[in-house]
Amino acid sequence: MKTILCYGDSLTWGYNAEGPGRHAYADRWPSVLQQALGENIRVIAEGLNGRTTAFDDYAAGADRNGARLLPTILMSHAPLDMVIVMLGTNDMKPFICGHAIGAKQGMRRLVDIIRGHDYPVEQAKPQIILVSPPVICETGNPDFSALFGGGIAESRKLAGLYASLAEEIGCGFFDAGSVAQTTSLDGVHLDATNTRAIGEALAPILRGSLGL
Repeated sequence: MKTILCYGDSLTWGYNAEGPGRHAYADRWPSVLQQALGENIRVIAEGLNGRTTAFDDYAAGADRNGARLLPTILMSHAPLDMVIVMLGTNDMKPFICGHAIGAKQGMRRLVDIIRGHDYPVEQAKPQIILVSPPVICETGNPDFSALFGGGIAESRKLAGLYASLAEEIGCGFFDAGSVAQTTSLDGVHLDATNTRAIGEALAPILRGSLGL
């Protein structure tokens, strides 16, 4: 059995802006990916609301720094065949980072952690796919609009920066914005149809990468 770790934020957790709440388990993109790949693949959904690539959020009630948490998660779920990383949206908050180039550097740090980790069992280093999240959109929600002030323009840069990083360091890459759009309810999250679309689009990529 092959194991895939999906490391992300609220888009992976399944935040539903309509509630606000959480999408049904079957609608979350890691669940859709699991369903598409079949029972011989184990897909682990490791999503945390507000998670960044490598930056602290001192206003949060949990540690949101993805670089600090990742080694423990890699240890917990080993052995791993594939790690899919979809992060960067929360880096766009001006009090977190506010710049796409910062998210790119954070993603590079995550790749270094995955490749350099002291895994507890004998295993080949897992393959890695970097996923750029869908672009932030305009919203009438005053809290989210303020929270991500200036983030729309920067978030548009993520796909290009992640693609060039993936090519440079030898990772897979997928632009989730090519199949999914954020909802104007808050400008950041996805409705059920769009989160499902990410899992559906990743399935054939994973089959090819893992030789399924």
